[in-house]
Amino acid sequence: MTSRPAKGGGRWVLVGPERLNRWIDGFVERHGPPSVTVSASADVVRLEGADGAVAECQVPFPPLTPFGGGPLARLTTHVRRERRVGVLLVRLGGHAAGVFHGDELVSSKVGSRLVHGRSAAGGWSQHRFARRREKQANEAHEAAAEVALRILGPHLTELEAVILGGDRRAVDALRPDRRLAPVFALETEPFLTVPDPRLVVLRETPGQFRAIRIRVTDPDVPASGERP
Repeated sequence: MTSRPAKGGGRWVLVGPERLNRWIDGFVERHGPPSVTVSASADVVRLEGADGAVAECQVPFPPLTPFGGGPLARLTTHVRRERRVGVLLVRLGGHAAGVFHGDELVSSKVGSRLVHGRSAAGGWSQHRFARRREKQANEAHEAAAEVALRILGPHLTELEAVILGGDRRAVDALRPDRRLAPVFALETEPFLTVPDPRLVVLRETPGQFRAIRIRVTDPDVPASGERP
């Protein structure tokens, strides 16, 4: 479980599926007596304590399961279900794609391409360097697209979602590639800000995309509704 301040007040708490019930019990004990009000929509389960504290649980892979009891019971069932999810991480010069079943990585490919940093030189040398760097970046994007197609493509009909991550500009550079339209059609939050996409980084992503994001607002701190 991790926690960090939220813009506009309160804090974001990330809770793993296996710890959700314990976290909710703790919230009720701290803020509930004599009761906690629970409401739910397709993408948020909201708890409000008797003292005014609020916990807004963002439903991962919405919409929330519509059957199986009250909102908290349905949320617990929903977050614990093992899903087949694709992950595509891209940064300039590095990329990784994987297919997960629950926490298990069942298929993956990681790669990198050399892309030089920007040059401080001026004149003709700078233009020549910029052209070379642009060519390297295009080759890196093409390599990332090929890996995405190779790893995610055969599983598209099985995937419930595709999680993107790395650097947003690098990911956005792949969007015009029509071959990847079916991949981006499955895009689901959160976007994962991760370091260089190595295998160890890819393997750790379920801890982020399966976590429940909860905005906790104390009675005297207004919420802005922003997401992490």
